Amino acid sequence: MSHGPHAVTRRVLLQGGLAAGLVAVPGLRHVAYAAAPVASPAVPATETLVVVFLRGGADTLSLVAPADDPDYLAARVPELRVRTDGAGAGLRLDQTLAPGIDFRLHPEAAPLADLYNGRRLAVVHASGLSDGTRSHFVAQDLMERGVGDEAGLNRIGTGWAARWLAHPGAEGAVPAVATAPNTPAALAGDAAALAVADLRQGLAPPGGDPTARVLAALHQSGEGAYARAGRAALAGLSAVDSRLPRLPDGKVEPYAPEAGAVYDDGEAGRGLQTVARLVKMEIGLRLAWVDVGGWDTHENQPGRFAKGVRQLSQALAAFHADLNRFETRVTVVVLSEFGRRLRGNKSQGTDHGHGGAMLVLGGGVAGGRMVGRWPGLASHQLDRGVDLAVTTDYRAVLAELVGASVFPGFEGGRLGLLG
Repeated sequence: MSHGPHAVTRRVLLQGGLAAGLVAVPGLRHVAYAAAPVASPAVPATETLVVVFLRGGADTLSLVAPADDPDYLAARVPELRVRTDGAGAGLRLDQTLAPGIDFRLHPEAAPLADLYNGRRLAVVHASGLSDGTRSHFVAQDLMERGVGDEAGLNRIGTGWAARWLAHPGAEGAVPAVATAPNTPAALAGDAAALAVADLRQGLAPPGGDPTARVLAALHQSGEGAYARAGRAALAGLSAVDSRLPRLPDGKVEPYAPEAGAVYDDGEAGRGLQTVARLVKMEIGLRLAWVDVGGWDTHENQPGRFAKGVRQLSQALAAFHADLNRFETRVTVVVLSEFGRRLRGNKSQGTDHGHGGAMLVLGGGVAGGRMVGRWPGLASHQLDRGVDLAVTTDYRAVLAELVGASVFPGFEGGRLGLLG
């Protein structure tokens, strides 16, 4: 059967082998929703959580570097280190995590240094998975499902974010959004979650009202997971589109950030700008997911990493300034599936490692601190003798923001991230 250019079809997108699929809203580019609702109560600790996931395994030993550690200096060539002096020196962090070490942010992270010094940003170093995988796909799946090892993937089929959103209080028109073509595995099981990559053209379906009526008819009957998810998605898209200010010609009015904030057109900037617009719409947004790729730096790391850090830092600072009047309601957590190896390789890069670092940003954050336990970089202190060890499970950080019951079987101490 052939379809004309505006024909409406339905297709199911399976993601990462999950039993719960992603159903693309027909006729809409870069919009999808997660199916198969779940119910698992949690104690919400933050009103709106924004997750920025650095895909590829970011070298957090270059983002937050133990710049004068002798083992760090011995393991890396100058181009792969953060310096303590001279042109391009890193930005010193006052901290009590390891008082004898001069921790410094990458020199391109000046906006993050300002947030840290303003006590809005906390760093959790040597954090990550207790599982020792160095596979991108396995590590990302573990983190998005909210489990500690690969055996947990067979026991838990939903994402940790979906389990959090199942708690009463997430009944807004659009409780969850991902600024990517598809929703992540963390939202698998949340029927109302939307993937909206861009708001600049609006979210009305091609063809206007006639197409909207056809879409509504396709999903109006049935009580299955996909039918319910379809109705929720259409309602959410309509709620967002109706709140976008329009010019006289019907086009979406260009967005004007507050407080002089400037977003660049990189992946982090575009995603966080979309989230800021949604927060201001007051549509009940509880969780936003922003993917930022490009962190798998096996070769030519110095220039690539510097650009990534610059764009990420500027985007986070713009987002914080833009949402200043919402700052006590919004918390941002930045994480990656793992860190990079301590020793650089022969291609001016670093290979897959283990321990990394997480950033937590917001008006309710007890910032200006490095949190956790620093394990050291001597050979006997490294994981497998080559990688930064994990001393803080990533779930301990998330549990302080969304409640520990979201992570079945996990028991971890509190870090005191929220003021």
